[in-house]
Amino acid sequence: MLQNLLTPETRADPYPFYRGVFERGPVLKLNDGFFVVSGHEEAAALLRDSAFGHTEPEVLANPHENEPVDERGRVVRSFLGLNPPDHTRLRRLVSKAFTPRMIERLAPRVEELSNELVAKALESGEVDLMQAIARPLPVVVISEMLGVPPADRGRFEDWSHAMGRALDPPFLISEDAAAAAVAARREFVAYFRELARERRTRPTEDLLSDLVAVSDAGDKLSEGELLITLMLLLVAGHETTTNLIGNGTLALLNHPGQFQALAEDRSKIPNAVEEMLRYDSPVQLTMRIALRDTTVGDVPIDQDAQVLVLLGAANRDPRTHEDPDRFDVGRPSPKHLALGQGIHFCLGAPLARLEARSAFEALLGTGRTLRLTSEPAWAKQVTLRGLADLYVTFD
Repeated sequence: MLQNLLTPETRADPYPFYRGVFERGPVLKLNDGFFVVSGHEEAAALLRDSAFGHTEPEVLANPHENEPVDERGRVVRSFLGLNPPDHTRLRRLVSKAFTPRMIERLAPRVEELSNELVAKALESGEVDLMQAIARPLPVVVISEMLGVPPADRGRFEDWSHAMGRALDPPFLISEDAAAAAVAARREFVAYFRELARERRTRPTEDLLSDLVAVSDAGDKLSEGELLITLMLLLVAGHETTTNLIGNGTLALLNHPGQFQALAEDRSKIPNAVEEMLRYDSPVQLTMRIALRDTTVGDVPIDQDAQVLVLLGAANRDPRTHEDPDRFDVGRPSPKHLALGQGIHFCLGAPLARLEARSAFEALLGTGRTLRLTSEPAWAKQVTLRGLADLYVTFD
């Protein structure tokens, strides 16, 4: 059943498939060791429940020099793939550098970049909005935050795309995509290992220097933890925001009345971004492991069972959302799970929202109407849902 996620039809519009899964039950048992959760209430409860988490990191007998391992030989993971107390410690350290105040200071620069990119797109006539705005905005922002030289940002984007593909569940990843992700990860680690060494001896005013220096009661990020945290910030800070801007723009183009309503009242943009996150989430699914015998809803789940949480389905649960397949930028306080729940709630949520709001402020502030010039193509990722291209013109 889940192989349907890979078909071109489902990539273009997964929501009929999700509805079919939901109608079979908001918590669906596929076999003794595998469950699918598609209901909003059930998914939210699971993501907050300490009975669910992740498997222990794999121990590597002969790790590659650019495959960080800890003192026990375990693959170093980002806090996104860890359980407490490892998750608690690592997220607390990263949070000391990745602060709301830092995001607030970025706002003028993000607004400036958004206006520059949109102005350049206007001069070009027909443009691929993904290449013109949705991809470069978050890449430049996270690159500047980390102190990556402008000449290296193309590699940055390539690594991000390859590693983002590896976020799909293993049974949905081809061998070629898995190999490309491993290669990108190793190149990334080698690059940032050298850049981090420079920051240790010559710190500058960037997030990388802050992460190198961060400490808490004598505790510091190890080199491996630093490198994997940077990897998380790249993929989570780039791919997801790119997809939010692309998916949100396509939703507006497919609903001209909503585009016009937002253009006439741009104060609705923050609420519209939340509706975009609900309606066509850039993160469609996540996996969890049952750490003990438990239940979701009224369905018993045994320890070690795998659970696939369909966030895209939960965000259109008709029990939670009135007329869930309708895109409405004025929907009151759109509830969604696009940024997660519980201890794994997205640390970069304020930055993603800032970038999306700035991009749509710039697009809608032109006074021009966007028009699709060809049918957009969807990327092959499943977990991270986004467009490969989005060709438009400004009328």
